[in-house]
Amino acid sequence: MPEQPPYLRIADELRRRITEHEWTPGDRLPSRAQIAQEYGVGENVIRRAQELLISQGVLEGRAGSGTYVAAARQRVRMVRSSAREQPDGSPFRADMKAMAKLGDWESRTEAKVPAPAEIAARLGIGEGDLCVRTVYEFLADGKPVQLSTSWEPYELTAGTVVVLPEGGPHAGVGVVNRMAEIGITVSHAVEQPEPRQANTEEASLLGIQKASLVTHIRRTYYSDQGRPVETADIVVPAALCEIVYEILISR
Repeated sequence: MPEQPPYLRIADELRRRITEHEWTPGDRLPSRAQIAQEYGVGENVIRRAQELLISQGVLEGRAGSGTYVAAARQRVRMVRSSAREQPDGSPFRADMKAMAKLGDWESRTEAKVPAPAEIAARLGIGEGDLCVRTVYEFLADGKPVQLSTSWEPYELTAGTVVVLPEGGPHAGVGVVNRMAEIGITVSHAVEQPEPRQANTEEASLLGIQKASLVTHIRRTYYSDQGRPVETADIVVPAALCEIVYEILISR
């Protein structure tokens, strides 16, 4: 088995010392130079270890002040389930209400955007075919907790009242309910979650540090004919949110 990288070993040690209450929430850690000397490693190793723990919400960096043990905070709970599609409301708003938070979102839609190769493959259309792209920023009590970029084939909804996901009489009701308005039955969705680090733009929008851990979900909705009708890239910060999947059991 390959030897564990030094920064991961140091991260584990710092996490252990916090768990054992050597340092408690709000405490300022010794300087990187002091910790590096204690463990016999370079300051760059300590920096990487601390950056990892900051991305996980264990530590927090304060500009010009140092690195501190982060206070425990309640993560926003996000439930992923087909049963949560509602004809008269938003699952996101329902989740936030259950946590005594106000759920809302901001969006920006562009029509007739050429599909990049990856999106085209997910939607089963040709690269460069026109799509409706909507960028979302989901908010809990006014603070961003999730990003999403949605793509729909333009020819599917062009000329209908649901061509704009957040405009018209059926704005904001979700993919399933919008498609039903034009005679398309959405039967299922496929989601592929994977952990990765936030890029610069995502970190800025979510108010987290660059390279913080996020969960990236690739979601695609399919009609009962097996046709992809929408695909989205959803980004959720791991330190702020927990993702829960609800599995329906049919008998």
